[in-house]
Amino acid sequence: MLVLISFTSLYSQDDQKKVDFSGYVSSLTSSMFESVKDPFIIDHLIHNRLNFKAYITPNLTFSAEARNRLFMGDLVRLSRNYSEMIASDQGLADLSWNLADEHSFFLNTTIDRLWLDFNSGKFQARIGRQRINWGQALVWNPNDIFNAYSYFDFDYVERPGSDAIRLQYYPGSSSTIELAVKSNHNKEITAAALYRFNKWSYDFQFLAGVLENDELSAGFGWSGAMGSVSFRGEGTWFQPFKNLSDTSGTGLLTFGADKFFKNNSMIQAQVLICNNPYEFGDVTSLYSRNMSVKDLAFSKFSAFASYSYPVTPLFNAAISGMWFPDREGFFTGLSVDLSASENIDFTVLWQHFDGVFASGARTKINLAFLRIKYSF
Repeated sequence: MLVLISFTSLYSQDDQKKVDFSGYVSSLTSSMFESVKDPFIIDHLIHNRLNFKAYITPNLTFSAEARNRLFMGDLVRLSRNYSEMIASDQGLADLSWNLADEHSFFLNTTIDRLWLDFNSGKFQARIGRQRINWGQALVWNPNDIFNAYSYFDFDYVERPGSDAIRLQYYPGSSSTIELAVKSNHNKEITAAALYRFNKWSYDFQFLAGVLENDELSAGFGWSGAMGSVSFRGEGTWFQPFKNLSDTSGTGLLTFGADKFFKNNSMIQAQVLICNNPYEFGDVTSLYSRNMSVKDLAFSKFSAFASYSYPVTPLFNAAISGMWFPDREGFFTGLSVDLSASENIDFTVLWQHFDGVFASGARTKINLAFLRIKYSF
């Protein structure tokens, strides 16, 4: 059910917050075309998000979050399996439904957070659909083995979650021991342990586990700063159980740096190296497909750079680019964000792909977006 509620929080008589409610409604118009001389594919998305959190006791918290999306336009009309792909839920529980599915539109509701959290002293346990974020870098995250995401999908800032149990223990103020177990719709288990600690003013982490019943995984990550420059990186190796003694596994390694300047502008660079890059079908899959961590790279070497500049406190502009030498291609992006008021934002964004991405044919695609967002 598509519901909008105007209040943002509830309070008990002793003025202690017991319930939080928030969300947003956005209108996103998009166009996809090869060149301005060619036909445009025009689509429209109404996106409503609802976030609910209840503080049952000082040690027990419940959260439920859902996204309601109304898809309309040419892509819906031209691709009849589009609605089925959006409704596909990769979790253990199927919490995604198409409430209406017609020729030119469909309405989908997805619950992407549904968890119960218990904390006591240095121990924390969370069960249910949740985001398990083990990544250290800003663009590609090989350590994010539970719920990887696509950098290009800018409209999903919350990122996907996992149906999992997560246990965390904090031995000290700057160290963490974690154990997480996830199951997907095929009842395949992903389980891993992570140890994070601080040394020489850097955060380091090591992880090891199993990916979807099939592969051993082992990784590491780090983040820290030297002066005004932050450095981040992470790497993970995935080795199939049936080939433990050979080198048929997949490895991803990424590292980069970012720096904020006095005017609050930011420059960022990152590279990704992979011995076994992913072969995807078309560019549109980068925006709507459920990703595996092994799908992050589609070139053996990838490079990224971006620069953002706050023209005014309410107006920000950014430019970004990627290079995929194996694909003989590149990506460029431009974005402009304007805050019209405390809870109304406008975004104009353009993305361009050029390269040999599918079937050995060269692809040139432009995607333009206009979004109006109201947060409550």
